[in-house]
Amino acid sequence: MTPGQSADTRGPGAGAPGEPSVHQLRLFLTLAEELHFGRAAERLFISQSALSQQIRDMEKRLRTPLFARTSRIVDLTSAGRALLPDARLVIEATEQLRRTAAAQCRQSDGRLVVGTVGAEAAMPHTRAVLRELHDLQPQMTVQLVGLNIVDHMAGLVRQDIDAVFLRPPVPEGIELEQLATEPRVVCLAADDPLADLPHLTLAQLEDRPVVDVPAQVPRTWWNFWAVDPRPDGTRVRYGPVVTDMESLLHTVGQGEAVCFLPEAARTFFPRPGIRYLDVLDLSPSTCALAWLAKRRAEPTVAAIRQAARSVARRARGDHARRP
Repeated sequence: MTPGQSADTRGPGAGAPGEPSVHQLRLFLTLAEELHFGRAAERLFISQSALSQQIRDMEKRLRTPLFARTSRIVDLTSAGRALLPDARLVIEATEQLRRTAAAQCRQSDGRLVVGTVGAEAAMPHTRAVLRELHDLQPQMTVQLVGLNIVDHMAGLVRQDIDAVFLRPPVPEGIELEQLATEPRVVCLAADDPLADLPHLTLAQLEDRPVVDVPAQVPRTWWNFWAVDPRPDGTRVRYGPVVTDMESLLHTVGQGEAVCFLPEAARTFFPRPGIRYLDVLDLSPSTCALAWLAKRRAEPTVAAIRQAARSVARRARGDHARRP
């Protein structure tokens, strides 16, 4: 204490509130979901006493109780409920900060993370682009990552991946280089009466439910793949929610729903109990490389864009020369 300065006798509760750590905010959110110290501690891989101590410290810093505790229940206080949205925003912003920093670190190191979904890693256009990229940038390190239905666009937006081979449409903010097109087919259970027909029309499938996807998947994308609405304006009836190809094929094989897939699924995803049939009035699908528009000029992203553009240009030239 300097000369002339009086001692602060107001106690630990006085003055401006302190700031909880990001770690404490994570603990707070987990406990708010579980409302049980034991279960929350198990999820967090810490002891119950350590969790209790961190929550007490957070409450002390904020100078307000966040949880009402009794011998039987744990519940959020009104202050705890009010803080939940802000806590989630902080955690989401922190996660995005980490991802953006990791993406920039990859750029400086000349590393590129490329995602694929479904059978895209095995498609000729994907292999051609990756070969072209190696020829253009032999020093670049490329990591190929398989993604599920939920993550293949979300990972791009989060910047966990730098580019992805996928099937459009895509939401705003994502750019594409179209690489190829191929027909779509319907996938249905082998014991479905329609499975014995040589081909189908959309009208013949109008009473069949279509598998659905989680809410975080862009709806414009799934509306295309579900053909919703149908050409006559009829809306699709949806069946079980699936997250990846295996759950999708299992659901179809059980006769719970049908789905529409690229024709290549016949080769890459044969399964007992399912059939693939041509649908005469079903539009084709597009194969493309996608990247975030705001990252298009970054060196590694620009390099794979250039490779994809070269492959696409050659493919168009080959197609034009065919008789």
